[in-house]
Amino acid sequence: MELLQSGLKLRQLQVFREVLRTGSTRRAAAAVGISQPAVSQQVKQLEAALGIALFKRSANRILPLQEAWEFLRNVELALTSLDRLEASITAMKNDEQQRIAIAAPAVFGFVTLPKVVATIRSKTASSVRSISGSHEQVGVHILSGVADLGISRLPLDSRLFEWAPLGSARNVCIFHPEHRFSKHSCIEAQDLAGETIIDIDPQFASHQMNFNALRFTGIEPDILVEYDSNGHEAGFVSAGLGISITNEIIAREYKAFALGVKPVEPSALYHYVAIWQKGRTFSNALNVSLDAILSAFAPAPPA
Repeated sequence: MELLQSGLKLRQLQVFREVLRTGSTRRAAAAVGISQPAVSQQVKQLEAALGIALFKRSANRILPLQEAWEFLRNVELALTSLDRLEASITAMKNDEQQRIAIAAPAVFGFVTLPKVVATIRSKTASSVRSISGSHEQVGVHILSGVADLGISRLPLDSRLFEWAPLGSARNVCIFHPEHRFSKHSCIEAQDLAGETIIDIDPQFASHQMNFNALRFTGIEPDILVEYDSNGHEAGFVSAGLGISITNEIIAREYKAFALGVKPVEPSALYHYVAIWQKGRTFSNALNVSLDAILSAFAPAPPA
C-alpha cells in the first residue's frame, strides 16, 4: 500500500516501528513475520523514500538516530489512525462491536462521561475508550484519528472540525459549603481580598482574566496551589484550603463534593461543543455516542 507520492509504503512504516519498539532487526523480523534481511531492506527503502538517514550502521547493527525517534511519533499517529479506520470499516460492514474513543478534559470523568458510557452501553454493544487532555489536545486526538468524538470549547477551525453545541457557561466561584460566600448572591473581585486561592496555571486565559480583575481593584492574590487541569481544584476546595474560580459547566462535575457555587463578576462566557473530524462518516454506534454526549449536557428537568 503506497501512502504518498514519494513512494512511502505502509509495510515500511510497520517494519520501522517494530525495529524501534523491539530494539533490533532480528526481533522486529520475528514480530512482523519476515526475515531479518527483509527487515533491513524495508528500512533502507524507507530511508531512500524519505531522503534522510534514520539509523547509524555499525558492526551488523543499526542504531536509531534522533531523526528516527522524531519520525516515530508521526508514524505512530498515522498507523493508529489506519488501525482505527480499518476497525471502523469492519464494524460498519458487519455491524460488529465497535470501540468508541472519546477525548475530553479529565474533569468530565466525574459526572458527564459516566452518563455517556451508561447510555452507549444500554443501546449498543460498543465499549468506550476515554482519552483525557486539554482542549487543544482533544483537537489533536480528533485530527490524528486517536479519538472519534471530543468535548471541547469554541473557537475551533471549521475547516478541520464539525461540532454540535453542548451549552454555554459563565464563571462561578466554588468554595467549602461553610464558607462565608454561601451568604453572597454574587462574588465580586473585592470579595476575594484576604481569601486563599486555588488557581489554574498562569498559561490559561481564565487565570489572566481573574487576576487582572483582582489587581484592578488593588488586591494581590494569595495563591496557595496552582493546578494545570480542571478537576484538581475540587479536592483542595472541599478540604477548606481555599476558594477557586471555574465555570458553571465544570462546576457541575463537582456534585459529589457538595461545594458551594456562586456566580462571579466580571465573568467570561464559554461555549462547549461536541466535536469530530470534518467529513467523518458516522456508524450507528457513533450516532448513539454523539446523542449520549448531547443528552448528558442537557439541563436537568425542574424537580
